[in-house]
Amino acid sequence: MHLLDNESASDRVRGPGLQQPPSVPQIFAAGRLPPPSMDHLDELEAQSIYILREAFARLKKLALLWSLGKDSNVMIWLARKAFFGRVPFPALHVDTGKKFPEMYAFRDRYGKEWELDLKIEPCPPIDAVDPTLPPAARSAARKTEGLKWALTKYGFDGLIAGIRRDEEATRAKERVFSPRGLEGGWDVRDQPPEFWDQFNASPPPGAHLRIHPILHWTEADIWAYTKRENIPIIPLYLAKDGKRYRSLGDQDITNPVASTASDIDEILTELDGTKVPERAGRALDHETEDAFERLRVAGYL
Repeated sequence: MHLLDNESASDRVRGPGLQQPPSVPQIFAAGRLPPPSMDHLDELEAQSIYILREAFARLKKLALLWSLGKDSNVMIWLARKAFFGRVPFPALHVDTGKKFPEMYAFRDRYGKEWELDLKIEPCPPIDAVDPTLPPAARSAARKTEGLKWALTKYGFDGLIAGIRRDEEATRAKERVFSPRGLEGGWDVRDQPPEFWDQFNASPPPGAHLRIHPILHWTEADIWAYTKRENIPIIPLYLAKDGKRYRSLGDQDITNPVASTASDIDEILTELDGTKVPERAGRALDHETEDAFERLRVAGYL
């Protein structure tokens, strides 16, 4: 792991299967090579790369949603591995204009260093958003409307998003390939079955799919993989003056949590013993019980 320093991250990405083999492999009886070994992170990585390649092969116009947080940064890293060092579709940042300065600095640096086809799209003013939503949900809903604008502008039929089942109850209901309606809406009661990694990758005309390559990961998995791969992170995730951010969003609706974790090892130790939810610092998650689900049904991430 490193922060925003002068060390380049681009040279550390290697496609799966491109590692240098040992010079003298061990030979089993009858001349067989030993079976390849995969640890937990290897298995997660392989499944996510498979999902990314499936999406690329089966959809016509993809984009990867880059929120600048730890999950979407891992997702970009995986996409670079999946396609041998370069992401072959746009990285889309739907910008509310209210992110932390450190997040914008990260975007500007690594968008260039990772050679992303970065597309930055604005969000509408708060007045254009459903006034019946609670304040934080209404602010977050600007991103939904901005995403709809981007879909209309570019005609994407697939959006790759870095959500995880463990981070929020509504997201636990998601599929890996999740169909959206013509207006971007999500029908939680009409989700396709996904058996034996067989995915429905055929959106109706004018609609799109959301693809979730890290849906099966946990928060601890994200941090363990970030450490192993030395993926750059935003310094806000590390403790300062007894607080750090576990989840990053807009400045006015995101708060830090109490923490002394100053590196990834300490974050992993902290996660192993905490009962505090990952999104405890998100004002949205403390509003009415159905606020988040209302947003997701309308097309929120």
